[in-house]
Amino acid sequence: MKSLPLHQLYKACVLKDLPFKTTRQLEPLAEIVGQNRAQEAVRFALAMPHGGYNVYAVGRNGLGKRTMMLRYLEHHVDTEQQSHDWCYVANFDEPRNPRLLQLPAGMGTQLKQDVDKLMSRLVKVIPQTFDSDSFLERSEHLKNEYGKKQEDELEKVAKQARRKKVSLTVTTPGGYRLVAMNGDEPHTVESFQALTDEQRDKFEDTINALEKKLRQALRKLADWEQEYAEKQQALNQETLEGISGHQIDELVKRYNDQPDVVSYLEAVRKDLVDNLDIFLEDDEEQAAIAYASLDKKTPRRYVINVLVHQKTNEVPVVVEDNPTYHNLFGYVENVTFKGTVFTDFSLIRPGSLHKANGGYLLMDAIKVLEQPFVWDGLKRALRSRTLQINSLERELTLSGTISIEPEAVPLDVKIVLFGDRETWMLLQEYDSEFAELFRVTADFENEMYRTEESQLLYAKFIASLVVEKKLLHCTNKAVARIIEHSARMAEHQNRLSLHAADIANLLRESDFWARQAGAKLISEVHVERALESARYRSSRIRDHFYDSVRDGSTLVTTTGTCVGQVNALSVLSTGGFEFGLSNRVTATCYYGDGGVMDIERDVKLGGNIHSKGVMILSSWLASHFAVNDPMHLSASLTFEQNYGEVDGDSASLAELCALISALSGIPVRQDLAITGSVNQFGEVQPIGGVNEKVEGFYATCELKGGLTGSQGVIIPVTNVQNLMLDSEVVKASKAGKFAVYPVARVEEAITLLLGKPAGKADDKGRYPKQSVFGIIQQRLEKMREHERQEHARDDHKDPSIH
Repeated sequence: MKSLPLHQLYKACVLKDLPFKTTRQLEPLAEIVGQNRAQEAVRFALAMPHGGYNVYAVGRNGLGKRTMMLRYLEHHVDTEQQSHDWCYVANFDEPRNPRLLQLPAGMGTQLKQDVDKLMSRLVKVIPQTFDSDSFLERSEHLKNEYGKKQEDELEKVAKQARRKKVSLTVTTPGGYRLVAMNGDEPHTVESFQALTDEQRDKFEDTINALEKKLRQALRKLADWEQEYAEKQQALNQETLEGISGHQIDELVKRYNDQPDVVSYLEAVRKDLVDNLDIFLEDDEEQAAIAYASLDKKTPRRYVINVLVHQKTNEVPVVVEDNPTYHNLFGYVENVTFKGTVFTDFSLIRPGSLHKANGGYLLMDAIKVLEQPFVWDGLKRALRSRTLQINSLERELTLSGTISIEPEAVPLDVKIVLFGDRETWMLLQEYDSEFAELFRVTADFENEMYRTEESQLLYAKFIASLVVEKKLLHCTNKAVARIIEHSARMAEHQNRLSLHAADIANLLRESDFWARQAGAKLISEVHVERALESARYRSSRIRDHFYDSVRDGSTLVTTTGTCVGQVNALSVLSTGGFEFGLSNRVTATCYYGDGGVMDIERDVKLGGNIHSKGVMILSSWLASHFAVNDPMHLSASLTFEQNYGEVDGDSASLAELCALISALSGIPVRQDLAITGSVNQFGEVQPIGGVNEKVEGFYATCELKGGLTGSQGVIIPVTNVQNLMLDSEVVKASKAGKFAVYPVARVEEAITLLLGKPAGKADDKGRYPKQSVFGIIQQRLEKMREHERQEHARDDHKDPSIH
């Protein structure tokens, strides 16, 4: 059996496939490399004008999902889409329901400035005008005119009363007394009692008649009072119109094409008259509230609360990293003043959905699902296509405080959620609305095919990372080394990993080592140094295991032969760093019913897949050696020195070889290690982590006294395409000190390990005598013969059996 040639152990990147000297000569990619399927899904979703076409981007972290989305939106967004400013203003008729203004981009702040300018002028001018002599004179004149009319009317009644010896006295405003007179003095109780009945009755009749007249007079007075108030109001209005009218008219003219703004300005014109006292009284409370809510002292009633302000007419793209309820849906702030909690429309604050309205909102799915009430709120907003600002307390119905209910914002937004496949599948399974609202799945690839064209594309991708992260440019040799490392990450000679975050990290670290060395470019030496450094930082646990191999605590043999003992290979992962280890698998056999006892499974250290692998071995053995007659040899299998759980079937080929050795009594070569899984027909199946396994046994051989030249690893032939071995192993293979052997069937592995041909059965199912299977067959036949003789002897001794 031949070992693999060098070119199959490592697929190098040939420099002639990279027609450039440094990445400076390359045009950086605008797109993310290798994600055509995801890109097409995104293009389709963003072009669909209907609701429900939101995107869920599926893929593990680090594939560049967010970067791709942002880049795509940057280059492909429909700039003809109109973006808007959103403002809340006071609703003078219904203060609890602030009004919403939708304005073209940039107009919101303009309107705010215009109204602020108007108000700051009115704050100065109104007090001055209403304190001026001309206004006070007109006001006084009005007041005097009505005062005189009132006095004259009351005097008329007083005269009539005097004629009839009754006095009319005015007490408090609106309080009047009619008293009978005794000469110049009012009657006392005694003097009134002293009068005759006739006189008393006369006084009472007179007073009753006067009372009626007085009531009529008072009604007139009340009407005049109302008339005076109206005239005073008209005077105020006229005066105010003189100060502010032309300015409001100018604003109405300026915003003529915005009917909502015009109706608001007209409402302000009308409200100013009703609320003059805001400007005339120096209200300490208003000032304190303005100070507490970080606003200017402009009358809060006329503030424009610009909720969302777009500087230009660009489509908004918002990334929300912390999608809490308030961050997403907005909220209403409160101000505390003298122990009272106060709020108004100017304290409404926007959420990300407001800012992204008319555009795109990008979020992490798990973060959205972790926040209470956010997922339901988001679905509600997407379904109703409106955005209602509700405080979380009201959502929970915990708070009975008076709050405001702003007018809902019409919502037109595309949501992009980033998440892993597990979350996506759970949402599909358990949330019936999810599929309705997120109709498009952008499925991100983990790897791409490695061809000459894709390698050049990958080089451009590296160039774009270099430019984006402001790193030193790379030489073509450095790019070649990164491409080779990418193939190693993808665990395939003809694939490249699309894990952009890992490549970006490698570039950053290579850049660090290049700058440390004072280099102008990143060369392959710096990339190698970065990889070495990362490996060293993560390898403490690996070195701990290697120490136990070196000092003999872990029993491993890499020379000589031994019956029923095989070097299997396993992979350990310690937080992103994987390494291979050599594990001894041993098998013993004994007289029994032909079963295979799996010690790992029986002590509950074996996982399901491992147990399945051992059951397949049992069926393979039975199909070869117990087709017509029972097998009288049982065997037990175990991983020596294994104190943790073991799972996976990648050691089933090693276990089978150990069993065959134990059954045949032929020793196994200890200078070879083996990995691979096996099926019921004896075909060797591929396994994972082949590079780490080969390197693990190579390191073990080094630790156990160095390489002898005969050592090597047996791997499934289907795993040859996955080999991207460490340069040390490749050098050792080149020098003929280490070999990798591919096998397609169990028989090939047995021939290599046991040093004898496995043997092929003839038409009668007989194996050649000197072959491994032939030796087992003969041994089993001897046992069966012995069994028959035993039975015959027993039958002869005890004829009653018949």
